[in-house]
Amino acid sequence: MDGVGETLRVDLIPTIDLSAPDPARIDGALQNAGFLLVTGHGIDPSLPAAIRDTARGFFRLPGPVKQPYAVKVGGRGWLGPGAEANGYAEGTESPPDLKESLSFAAEHAAEHPTGMAPVDADWFAPNVWPGEIPALRPLLEDYLRAMRALSERLLELLAVALQRPEDFFTRHTTHPTWGFNINWYPGTDTVGVAQPGQFRIGPHTDFGTVTVLDRQHGKGGLQVFVDGHGWQDAPYDPAALTVNIGDLMARWSDGRWKPGRHRVLPPPADVPAEELISLVYFYECDPGTDVRGIDSHAYLRAQLDAITAD
Repeated sequence: MDGVGETLRVDLIPTIDLSAPDPARIDGALQNAGFLLVTGHGIDPSLPAAIRDTARGFFRLPGPVKQPYAVKVGGRGWLGPGAEANGYAEGTESPPDLKESLSFAAEHAAEHPTGMAPVDADWFAPNVWPGEIPALRPLLEDYLRAMRALSERLLELLAVALQRPEDFFTRHTTHPTWGFNINWYPGTDTVGVAQPGQFRIGPHTDFGTVTVLDRQHGKGGLQVFVDGHGWQDAPYDPAALTVNIGDLMARWSDGRWKPGRHRVLPPPADVPAEELISLVYFYECDPGTDVRGIDSHAYLRAQLDAITAD
């Protein structure tokens, strides 16, 4: 059952009002699809809108201007065309993803290191701020503070939904790592016609605990895979953020919950100029955290390496 073009029923991906959350609905959703929509999150919509407008100015620069910021997956800077193939995480030798990204990650000021030099160098290095868009940094600093606070609140809710103490997860997020991507999905005038098996983002599950996504609706947008329902369009609410759990959280739940498998469709043939920008915040945990017998950050590093396309 393919299900492409249909939209998942609200009981599979419910909308949770964070001002009055229902732990049972959260638990059910994470057993089904690994996805939620959340309202009552407190994020002023003007902030992500301003981030998109500013970042768009960078993405539309000529390639040679962006090239000095080029990094590989897991780095801090610009992921250019062909840099990433998320399908590799599933062992699928697909063409590279049809996107570009500006990537940021956790950083600690010099006066507040973890005290573990290799960890600080690998996971808490300084971010790179393109000089061509100086307005981005203050916008992102506000947004990233809000994302961390929201992620902490979500982890508390997930602990309650799992019938654990509220700090069951957050006791492991004193010095957490996180990643943040501004993903630009341009139209075919920029990326060309998709090759067979090529997506804006190939099928995969995220790697960490929770992912918080501020997305734009489009024909070449987010799809979610659910057993018995196949690939279907993810529900969209402009007032809501999309939340899914990753591999670490699924493991932490002893397999009760499923990591949200998803993909982003290529530019649609009937709307070839469609351009979307997603803001994707990946929350993780403290380096060295043991998640049911695996080293969380050894796993994260291996997965980031796995989706590097060049």
